[in-house]
Amino acid sequence: MDKQQPTTAEKPVSKTKDEIIKEAKRVEECLLYSSKGHFAASYFWGNFHLWIGVPVVLLSAVAGASALSQFDPKHVIAGLISILVAALSGVMTFLNPNEKASVHLNAGNNYDSLMNKVRIFWSIDCWRDESEQVLTEKLKYISEQKDKLNQSCPQVPRWAYNIAKKGIRDGEGDYTIDKNK
Repeated sequence: MDKQQPTTAEKPVSKTKDEIIKEAKRVEECLLYSSKGHFAASYFWGNFHLWIGVPVVLLSAVAGASALSQFDPKHVIAGLISILVAALSGVMTFLNPNEKASVHLNAGNNYDSLMNKVRIFWSIDCWRDESEQVLTEKLKYISEQKDKLNQSCPQVPRWAYNIAKKGIRDGEGDYTIDKNK
């Protein structure tokens, strides 16, 4: 009789390897929340740009057309619209929503990329015949990469984190293959 190779589920796991896998899963979960939070913030700031930018353009056109009119009441309207345009333009310049959307999108993608590497680490690499020392070093390297992202990326706003948390609880971070098991 041929002796079959043990499957991943049949391989015995040492206490150390079990802890490495648990820690990798913790890192993966943290990265999931970070990536989803940044994606939520990016979505908000991208829409904010449109919510303010489109009215600025439209109001600027109305103010310009009203200013050309010869009737006094329309001059008042033109003046008020001009003030509103200036205020909204100032908000756009100060908040710079396009840049915020881009920065959060980049951060979300970076966290997502590292999360994928962590998942491959604990689900595949940890089951190879590598020593626990090698796996520990790989886990430390992954943790250092996460720390670098935490230092270089903007903070996720609380409201974006809450949106991400709700989405994750609703299954947005799940894969179909994992649901079918």
